[in-house]
Amino acid sequence: MARIKFTKNELKRQKDSLTRFKRYLPTLMLKKQQLQMEIRKINQTLDEKAKAQENLKKNMDSWIAVFGEKIDFSQFLKVKDIQTDKGNIAGIEIPIFKNIELEILEYDLFKIPLWVDKALISLQQLLSLEAEIKILRTQKQLLNDELRLTSQRVNLFEKVKIPEAQNHIRTIKIYLGDQQTAAVVRGKISKNKIEKAS
Repeated sequence: MARIKFTKNELKRQKDSLTRFKRYLPTLMLKKQQLQMEIRKINQTLDEKAKAQENLKKNMDSWIAVFGEKIDFSQFLKVKDIQTDKGNIAGIEIPIFKNIELEILEYDLFKIPLWVDKALISLQQLLSLEAEIKILRTQKQLLNDELRLTSQRVNLFEKVKIPEAQNHIRTIKIYLGDQQTAAVVRGKISKNKIEKAS
């Protein structure tokens, strides 16, 4: 516990601190709620994207399995760029997925099976989903980190700073009250001594 001075100035300083803590606490609690809500939304979106990705993979497996050829698709499809934008949630800057730029490399239509065209379309969708999921996970991580810090601050104010300031104010008021009472008693004793002396 920090040492405090038992003065009126210290009492005012402690009251000002308490007022400030009580003013900041609702803002922090609101930020915490907003972060929790956004994390829930991201989790829901992540689940939807993961299901879409799984369905696309199952769909691809069903028709790729028909063809026994093993083909390396990296020779046909290349990720050029993943475009993101910047968003702001509760004062936290997060990346937002905009688009994925893919390049389909040229290939010999006579040597490559016909189903590769359909596979490339499905792969483009799959790569787009993977990029979006990666960005969503980054968002979630950034918001989780901020939520942890905000929760720590809320707990600090609720459980430490506000009770500490209230305790300091109570202690200073008791001390100042005792000093005032002692001064009155000393004044009365002095008055009585003066009256007896005269």
